[in-house]
Amino acid sequence: MQININTDKTIERHQGLDDHVQAVVSAAVQRFADHITRVEVHLSDENSQKSVDGGNRCLLEARVTGYQPVAVSHHDVALHVAISGAADKLKRAIESALGRLHGKTKHATPTLVDEPDEVNE
Repeated sequence: MQININTDKTIERHQGLDDHVQAVVSAAVQRFADHITRVEVHLSDENSQKSVDGGNRCLLEARVTGYQPVAVSHHDVALHVAISGAADKLKRAIESALGRLHGKTKHATPTLVDEPDEVNE
């Protein structure tokens, strides 16, 4: 599973931030690693010039094998909280998506096989 990190011009990207994102996202979706090819992480500060609550945004998009991409986002004052919140949302969204995907195959109507009639003598 590959994790790609993207930031806008208002977020200072550094090794510590990359390590934090890698650790949080990996921990959240580790049990689905066989089903995920990559996760795109987009970090931004939507209110960089203003001191408005919830300006930091983390958007996560997971590419799940056999399913449409799953995308979630979370806003918070602190960037690390936005990352953790988005990771939790992504975990729940993937659980739901894979549950529906496996539910379709699990609940498929089985084909009936005709058994020969027994003859009573």
